[in-house]
Amino acid sequence: MTEATASHPDVDPRLLEILVCPVTHGPLIYDRAAGELISKSARLAYPIRDGVPIMLPEEARELAEGE
Repeated sequence: MTEATASHPDVDPRLLEILVCPVTHGPLIYDRAAGELISKSARLAYPIRDGVPIMLPEEARELAEGE
């Protein structure tokens, strides 16, 4: 197991297929290295903790310009 895999466990691919941004209802991009689900339209990055996406807007970080 690599260090990245150990620190960011994989999310079930079936879950990734059905998840959408709770703000915009748009698609999400899985950033495995950062352990986040990215909503470009909302400019938010939702954290993944212990393999579980935290889909609360108040838990998301705002994307910096150019991210």
